Amino acid sequence: MNTKYIFVTGGVVSSLGKGIISASIGKLLQARGYKVTIQKFDPYINIDPGTLNPYEHGECYVTVDGMETDLDLGHYERFTGIHTTRNNSITTGRIYKTVIDRERRGDYLGRTIQVVPHITDEIKRRMLREDGKDETLDFVITEVGGTIGDIESAPFMEAIRQLRWQLGRDAVCVHLTYVPYLKAADELKTKPTQHSVKELQGLGIQPDILVLRTERHLDDHIRMKVASFCNVDLECVVQSEDMPSIYEVPVSMQHQGLDAAIMRKIGIPVGETPAMKSWHDFLDKQRLATREVHIGLVGKYDLQDAYKSIRESLNLAGIYNDVKTRLHFINSEDITQQNVGEKLDGMAGIVVCPGFGQRGIEGKIIAAEYTRKHDIPTFGICLGMQMMVIEFARNVLGYQDANSCEMDADTSHNVIDLMEEQKNVTQMGGTMRLGAYECEIQKGSRTWEAYGKNTMISERHRHRYEFNNAYLDEYEQAGMKCVGFNPAANLVEIVEIPSLRWYIGTQFHPEYSSTVLHPHPLFMSFVKACINGTTEA
Repeated sequence: MNTKYIFVTGGVVSSLGKGIISASIGKLLQARGYKVTIQKFDPYINIDPGTLNPYEHGECYVTVDGMETDLDLGHYERFTGIHTTRNNSITTGRIYKTVIDRERRGDYLGRTIQVVPHITDEIKRRMLREDGKDETLDFVITEVGGTIGDIESAPFMEAIRQLRWQLGRDAVCVHLTYVPYLKAADELKTKPTQHSVKELQGLGIQPDILVLRTERHLDDHIRMKVASFCNVDLECVVQSEDMPSIYEVPVSMQHQGLDAAIMRKIGIPVGETPAMKSWHDFLDKQRLATREVHIGLVGKYDLQDAYKSIRESLNLAGIYNDVKTRLHFINSEDITQQNVGEKLDGMAGIVVCPGFGQRGIEGKIIAAEYTRKHDIPTFGICLGMQMMVIEFARNVLGYQDANSCEMDADTSHNVIDLMEEQKNVTQMGGTMRLGAYECEIQKGSRTWEAYGKNTMISERHRHRYEFNNAYLDEYEQAGMKCVGFNPAANLVEIVEIPSLRWYIGTQFHPEYSSTVLHPHPLFMSFVKACINGTTEA
């Protein structure tokens, strides 16, 4: 069959969960045997979110081919298990840069360059994934960031309008809106949804399906009212209520027939409803996991989305270990030698979080020292691993001024150094060591055991600085083992202290590889160590 295209837009307010709905649609179509991909179009002018502050944008997710992307791609991958690429994340900045570069080369032969048709044509080309004609996809789901009415999203809406006419029944528009509850009036209000759809219709787009975001259950009367006012079939008005877990959303959407409605609109026989047994088994485990394990996240970004993939990886690993992980953010800026015991009190394990820059690193170093001395399971990721290395150099090797060249360019003991390939880099955006690289693991190490005794793995990176191999022998002799190396460059990727219960640092980001049906083995092993520690206590 021809590739079918699903466009997901949002109205009324932002942060309604378009990414979760897009991922859920992808999962439901996958369950029916279709090959699916999901892509995110963001209206901001940045080329990518790699240089954006996490307070502005949440975490920066990294694809296997080294693209820094929006965190929604993490949801897509966790729900569906697909590997996204740079073709799955497009910003206004990338669109305009492509068109401007063509104009500078003379590709347009002196014509005046305009938003319509040149910008919209480039958007359409990418929505149709014309760069990936070798792909054999049944469905391409395109989520457009922002809210209908935003001035910056107008070219994306115009591109969708044109494609809806061009593709006919091969395209479906799903619009996510908000139905607020007014406590004083004790009423759910549909007027914001009506206005949102009217705005969309004013742009020339009639939504085929409406997903109503709500904190309270909507009865059929409200759904009929929305269907009537918005020119949408009743069976195509579904609700997205608050759920105990985002992973219950696909099941809720399936029960309401969202995937069936999409197929009917496109003209594909609906057939039987997939059982999704493995997904339901996971949800059953989640509901039965009542015992709590408390894990501290030592970092500097006091924002849930800043460490989104780490949080989800810990939650998933907890569920598969039959526990509920209770995650506690511990601001590393507030940690001192005097209060570290109090700050980490009650934690069965600690994750030393990734990040960049000087702020908060001394607190991470103090936390790593405390957990090492008190044998508390500790997982250092990227910068977190580097802080574990620096702490060991200062307090075990005796190099009091040991540091990373990122923090102190003049340190006499640069145990973390700038990678050779990074020394001539001047541009900040998209120039780090990015994407998936191989890592060879030492047999017999705890990490090797965690990975199921695999000696060769592939994990995603996002960094400029690395372990300085000039100090390797000293670390090994003092008890911190370097157990993972990139075979091509001999870069240290994993350190661990085997004499402790669980003390491992990875230069890569394992959280990017954890999915609902395949939780990451390192997170599984770490959470298990946290559980065993609480059992012994």
